[in-house]
Amino acid sequence: MSAGYHHGYQQPRRPMPPQRPMKKKRRPGRVILVLLLVIVLGAVGFFFYVDSTLKRIDALPDYEGRPADTPGTTWLLVGSDAREGLTQEQKDALATGDAAGRRTDTIMMLHLPDNSAAKPVLLSIPRDSYVAIEGNGRGKVNAAYAFGGPQLLAKTVEGATGVRIDHYMEIGFGGFSDMVDAVGGVDICIDEPIKDPLAGIDLPAGCQELDGPKALGFVRTRAFATADLQRVQNQRKFLSALFEKVKSPATLANPFRVIPLMNAASGSVSVNTDDHVWHLASVALNMSDATSGTVPVGGTPTIGGQSVVQWNKEKASQLFDLISKDEPVPAELIAPPK
Repeated sequence: MSAGYHHGYQQPRRPMPPQRPMKKKRRPGRVILVLLLVIVLGAVGFFFYVDSTLKRIDALPDYEGRPADTPGTTWLLVGSDAREGLTQEQKDALATGDAAGRRTDTIMMLHLPDNSAAKPVLLSIPRDSYVAIEGNGRGKVNAAYAFGGPQLLAKTVEGATGVRIDHYMEIGFGGFSDMVDAVGGVDICIDEPIKDPLAGIDLPAGCQELDGPKALGFVRTRAFATADLQRVQNQRKFLSALFEKVKSPATLANPFRVIPLMNAASGSVSVNTDDHVWHLASVALNMSDATSGTVPVGGTPTIGGQSVVQWNKEKASQLFDLISKDEPVPAELIAPPK
């Protein structure tokens, strides 16, 4: 052994190769959570966007002698024949005609009770109902809308019923048709064939799916022996079916339906100044489960050369007294006339 070497000698270490950074393990749960968060935030954002685009009107101003607050929540639902924004092609497709001004084809009261023992009540008010209209004597209730818009209509309904209106919703021809098309049409069963050129429909008897234009014709037609009394039954029947489909998972879980639906509502629904999309959701959730009927009718006489609907004073008074007290309403009290 050479004298220059000794037992403690160690050979120099080789430099270690650079270590590659360790890849972080992907966590599928975290990715899914982020995606869900993005979807939820997008849905909430769209929800508030739609709320901001609703048309708001001061439909329920206070006035002297207005009914006091009553328990539960009461809506006035109005279908108007507004044609604003419709092209001539759309008017032709929907058979709306070209009448100027705005009138009410549909007037309904929806009462949502606070009382757990009571069910929601959906009540049709025939547009020919003969009632007192401030400043205009007595006349058909839909004339109140023509005379003074939503404000006078709401005031007239409150005066005739004694029930305070808490919320207001109005939709025109085009918006109604678009909402029906947005949910992919609505299934309805018709007892007898309906042919009405004025409403643009020729429907066979039986169960069938109605698209927007046909649905609009169905809820507008008065081609029946009992005219408006049959029409209001059809309106309740169809609206219940429509909102049943609106709240179904097939609609709410399908962006290709729910987004067009919200867009249709945002462009055509008018509400009171304090109303929001979440208030409208309560209508959709409760309408199909409501006890439904028409204001009790006493007769349909001719007054001033016009056929009008007179309420059965005793039964109507009993009905609205129960609603104003948030008590259960017997179905037979608002059963359709035989």
